[in-house]
Amino acid sequence: MKKKVFLLALSSSVFAVSLLTSCHRVNKDSSGVEYMPDMYRSPSYEDNSFNPNFADSMTDRVPVKGTVPVGFTPDPFPNTPDGWANASKYWKDPFEATPEIVAEGKATYEVYCIHCHGPKGMGDGKVADKLPGPPPPYSGPALRNITEGEMFQTLEYGKGLMGSHAGQLTIAQRCKIIRYVQTLQKLGQPADTGAKATQPVAAAAK
Repeated sequence: MKKKVFLLALSSSVFAVSLLTSCHRVNKDSSGVEYMPDMYRSPSYEDNSFNPNFADSMTDRVPVKGTVPVGFTPDPFPNTPDGWANASKYWKDPFEATPEIVAEGKATYEVYCIHCHGPKGMGDGKVADKLPGPPPPYSGPALRNITEGEMFQTLEYGKGLMGSHAGQLTIAQRCKIIRYVQTLQKLGQPADTGAKATQPVAAAAK
């Protein structure tokens, strides 16, 4: 008898819950009975709505100056004489020159750069003699002091006989190549004594 009463009570409870849930679902898109509605019904103001917290009463705010969309990387320095000069002075490679980063840069260099610049950056790649003039060696007087900002601009826009590589290499790949090229700039050079090399800003503007 007790078992029958318990089953009857349980059935009645299930029926009552089902009835309440179904009655609540006036909207077919409703999830039914809401438990802790603040978890999924945001108390925040909706877009384009009135907002008393701001003097202009607008919920939508102007983005902070300098804000860019996620995934968008603007060219920080334009392809102008001033842009090149500023890149030479201010652009800094975001990657540390660790052995791992340099090795990654070397691997990418050997895919995209070695055919013209050669394995050691001496301008003796397999197609260098087919050019009107071979690229100067990175360790030579023309390029040994070229800054990382100038290198990035060259990869971004191209310079002289070298075309832009922006469509072939990601920004990260270009930065890692620059770290490897910096090791080639030091080939045959005296050991670093701590003196800062002169950066040819004027040359970058040409």
